[in-house]
This record gives sequence, C-alpha cells and structure tokens, in this order.
Amino acid sequence: MARKKQFEKPLHGDKESLRFATPEPIARYRAQRLKCRTLADISCGIGGQTVFFAQQCEFVYAVEIDPEKIEYAKQNCEMYGLDNVKFICGDALDPEVVAQIPKVDIVFSDPFRPPEEEERKVSSIEPGIPNVLEAYGEKTKNFAFEAPPQMPPEKIPFDCEKEYISLDGQLNRLTLYFGGLKQFDRLAVALPAGEGLVPKECPLSKLRESDRMKLYAYEPEPSVTAAGLLPELVDSMIELSGPFSGSFDIFKVDKKRILLTADAFVKQSMIKNHYLVLKTCPFEPLEINKFLKDRNVGSVVLRVGVKPEDYWEVRNEVEKGLEGKKTIHLFVKDGIAILCEVLFKD
Repeated sequence: MARKKQFEKPLHGDKESLRFATPEPIARYRAQRLKCRTLADISCGIGGQTVFFAQQCEFVYAVEIDPEKIEYAKQNCEMYGLDNVKFICGDALDPEVVAQIPKVDIVFSDPFRPPEEEERKVSSIEPGIPNVLEAYGEKTKNFAFEAPPQMPPEKIPFDCEKEYISLDGQLNRLTLYFGGLKQFDRLAVALPAGEGLVPKECPLSKLRESDRMKLYAYEPEPSVTAAGLLPELVDSMIELSGPFSGSFDIFKVDKKRILLTADAFVKQSMIKNHYLVLKTCPFEPLEINKFLKDRNVGSVVLRVGVKPEDYWEVRNEVEKGLEGKKTIHLFVKDGIAILCEVLFKD
C-alpha cells in the first residue's frame, strides 16, 4: 500500500511504483499550476499525478508504456470518481501513440530516471526532453517535465523555468516549464505552506562566508539552496529585520549543510528552521552531554557526518541521562560542535 503520509487515499500500485509516486501535496500544487482545458500526461505511471490533473482539467490524455501500471492508473482514477481521462498504452514517442492525442493546452512528462546516479544528468531521462518536444511540438508549445532535483540550474541546457520544490523541509522535486508556462528563470517553493522565492535582477546582498557562528542560525529551505537563491533570501531577511540588523553570513557546515547566521532575529517563511545558538565548543560527546543535562534537554538531533555504524553510539553518548523536554540540533564543523535550539514550530 502507499505511504500514508503521501496520499489521502492509498493508491493502487506495486511497491516500486508507490515508492516513487509524486507525493499528494506536490501533485495537487502542480495540478493547480497547470490547470487548463486539455492536458496530456506522458509516462503517467500508476496515475498519482494524473488523478489531480483530472480534478483540475476538463480532459486528460494519459500515456503509459507498462500495461500493468496503466491498469493501476485506471483503478486510481476510478477510486477518485474521475471519468475525464483517456488512457493510451504504448510508447509515448511511437507515432501511432502520438497520433491518438489531439492538440492540447499542455504536455506534462514524468520520464524514467535511474534510481541512483553518481551525478544526475538530463541525458539520463527517458524519454528524453528533446525527443518529447519534437514528437509533440505540433500538439502544443507548452511543456512541463519532471527532472532530478539534484541537478543545479547551470546543468540544465534548456530555455525553461527551473522550479525546485521542497516538501516538509526535504528537497523533493524539480519541474521544468517550457513555452508559455515559463514565468521565471528559477523558482524555489516550500510545501505544504506553498511559499515561494523568485530571482531578482540584481540582488543587493553580497554573500559572505564566515567561520564564526553568531547568536542566531537559519537553515534555508533546501529548494532555495538548490535554486541558487540564497542572495534573494538574505535580501528578504534584511528587509524584514531592518537596515541596522547587521550582516547575514553563510556558514558552511559541510558539503551538504549550509546555515545563515546573524546577530539579529527574523522570521522568514523560506527558512526551514530558526535556531538560537546555545554554544560552540569542541566536539566531545561527554562534555556536550554534561552541558545539556542542566538545560531541560531530552533529545539531540545529530546534524553531523557520522559513519552509519557509529551513529547510535555517538547519539547515545550525547543523550545519556537526558530527561528534559527540549530537542537540540547538533552541527559539527571541523571538530567544533554547534548546539542549536529550534525557536518555534509552526
């Protein structure tokens, strides 16, 4: 069955398809953005996205090469009471399949991507984006493609909008919009709140990297970082905090983790976590444990590159005897621990 957190109604499908199905908040958001009269959903899989397209559009053409998956897609549309979908089983690039689709407002493609790659590449997508654009070029000029969100904007060689989406604080999807669907060069979206951040022509902020952690730390939504919109995020934080708030600097914890740090506090919707920095000290688990015992701490989230086999040993050492209610996030940079308390939860 589907993951309960993903779908209001458990979808029909095999284990692998359910694992990679578009989470419902993203499927709903994307369907609202692509709302139109007629839409073709290429490589529809088990129909996790098709269902929500059909709720927003007058008619949907759903194409899938796998007969078993398209049967699941039919069942899922029936479960939602939808009868405005025509299902076509076949290769999306087969001329006979293309001929069954009339002119439409939008073509959406969620192509096959390898489950894992050393480096995500556009060329690994099947059917390829150029091939779909060519095959369906007479049907519409408006295309949307799902692509691996790990690809940075500069690695995408098309004139399109790159929309990076984070869901519940995790980078989840990248959608590429072509033709009349393109609104910006890049866009960062945070769901389920639905907040967004767009590029500025000339961001005012010149990002400065610092090795010193200030009073507050801010963890950006991963979609902001992936879209390369940190300068725009800092601009918005300065606008909210005022001109005398001081600088917001970048603090690179490691290759995967970036924080912003400042002596001013500001609440910003594209910040995943707002932290009060409690202490910076050498990363010595026993000493950190002693510090936390007197501060009503009950658990510690390790935000540090610990070897998997050592994770629980380190965590148990840090949490030993803690009986409080607070949760502390522990980052480590170059052997120095940064202990942070989340200031609020929405």
